[in-house]
Amino acid sequence: MNFIITATINAIKQIYNEDVAEGVLNIQETRKEFEGQVTIVVFPIVRFSKKSPEETANVLGQYLVENVEDIMAFNVVKGFLNLSIADSYWLNLFNNELLSDDFGKIKSKGQKVMVEYSSPNTNKPLHLGHVRNNLLGYAVAELLKADGYEVFKVNLVNDRGIHICKSMLAWQIWGNGETPENSGIKGDHLVGKYYVIFDVAYKKQIETLIAEGQTEAEAKKNAPLIKDAQKMLLAWEAGDEEIINLWKKMNGWVYAGFEISYKNLGVDFDKYYYESNTYLLGKDTVDEGLAKGVFFKKDDGSVWIDLTADGLDQKLVLRADGTSVYITQDLGTAQMKYDDFHMDQSIYVVGNEQDYHFKVLFLILEKLGKSWANGLHHLSYGMVDLPSGKMKSREGTVVDADDLVAEMITTAKEKTEALGKINDFSTQEKEELYYNIGLGALKYFLLKVEPKKRLLFDPSESIDFQGHTGPFIQYTHARIKSLLNKANYQLTVGGSQLTVVLSPTELEMIMLMAKYPEEIANAAKAYSPALLANYLYEVAKLFNKFYHEVPPIVKEGDKVLKQHRLNICKIAADILKSGTAILGIKVPERM
Repeated sequence: MNFIITATINAIKQIYNEDVAEGVLNIQETRKEFEGQVTIVVFPIVRFSKKSPEETANVLGQYLVENVEDIMAFNVVKGFLNLSIADSYWLNLFNNELLSDDFGKIKSKGQKVMVEYSSPNTNKPLHLGHVRNNLLGYAVAELLKADGYEVFKVNLVNDRGIHICKSMLAWQIWGNGETPENSGIKGDHLVGKYYVIFDVAYKKQIETLIAEGQTEAEAKKNAPLIKDAQKMLLAWEAGDEEIINLWKKMNGWVYAGFEISYKNLGVDFDKYYYESNTYLLGKDTVDEGLAKGVFFKKDDGSVWIDLTADGLDQKLVLRADGTSVYITQDLGTAQMKYDDFHMDQSIYVVGNEQDYHFKVLFLILEKLGKSWANGLHHLSYGMVDLPSGKMKSREGTVVDADDLVAEMITTAKEKTEALGKINDFSTQEKEELYYNIGLGALKYFLLKVEPKKRLLFDPSESIDFQGHTGPFIQYTHARIKSLLNKANYQLTVGGSQLTVVLSPTELEMIMLMAKYPEEIANAAKAYSPALLANYLYEVAKLFNKFYHEVPPIVKEGDKVLKQHRLNICKIAADILKSGTAILGIKVPERM
């Protein structure tokens, strides 16, 4: 709608002899209850007119109708000037832009972005919280790609520490040589099983020590199992060959399991970083900070940074014994990632329980004078709950990602078969359809909510072919493809189409679909797949309204009108397909 902006600037110059910057103008889409498509908010202009908003709007509206070919009429509601734009403008826009091969493709910005997501621990399988993280990270990365950025997806795997040793120790004591191969248990599930076994046994030891007179804090510290796990960690850090080999073997099981889960979720990575390779990083950064006076040493030799002037607190960056804390390795890893990719932006997809940690991390890097620190962003997201309540992994009540995916596919199968519309599908086509519907339901439900919001996930509610769901969008796409196939559709664009008179819903469809590139850009800027997800739902919903309101398109006798309406169907299907692909959702050709 740039021509409206240009025309309004020219009108103010002609009427009031004032030069107005584009930023002064406030131009919006007209609200549905009023006539017109474009609204000019007049209040910023009254300082030039020295008249009331209503009088200013009437004068401006009259000038625009008389002097701008595509502006057909206007009406004024208080300080809002509503303009009606000619059908010919919308048809030209549709034929020349929406039907072009380049529609929805945004030019390269020449900038690099890293998106770090997933970041699992290798002592347990992925759970529902990880599912939101993975789907969110993948969708944000794909959004940024669609918006013209060069994107790198990375995964920082937490593959060391006391929690890993708990699983290893439990397997040593109670494993009896159990492997994924001889047990038939997926590798990450098997290691997770021993993490739970450790926790159960550890709690029993704590109870025994408390019964013998120790406090709970003492019992937790003195339980033999935790002491043995700590010894194992020290042996690992000292390079003990037996422990290192056990660690490699069990982590190998987990990685094989993760790869299956990632494939099922449809996510991928360009590079993996492993904490076992990065945990010693950051000590050089600490030395650098001491030299620059950013950090200071306490009497015990520990190194700190004072962030009280920034509204935070004092933060330990190196222990007195010279060992790293989490922030130390994060400082080092941040530098290593920048050295590897030289990205303009780096986005960390991590739950909101780490908000404070990232504030501190980014502020320290800024104070260290890292030129790239202002490109760092923590994409904080809320937790996911199920109707049954919160999940606790140590108690073995975690909602497993693989089980969830399997449940979604089963539910999709049951609901699809109940409709009875796929009797002519082959077994392979059916299986693929159930998978796409189940995963589409899961992904859409988790992505349609703004990342920062905590959400309640109800698997059965997410698979509904008529609601605000992924399957509704998938079904709408399949319905459009069926219609186009029935009509033997071929894309043609002709000047004669300019004679078509648009129905209100057709006009609404063209206006909504024309926003697609803008919606991608807005969602990418906000790191919010929810903006795109909800836009796609609006396209699907409006298409269904359009489909029911116009006479049967395939039977339309007017060839020009029929072609025009089929073109609308084609663009709607293209938007639904490419938009859902950004979200990691596949739309079937038929359902």
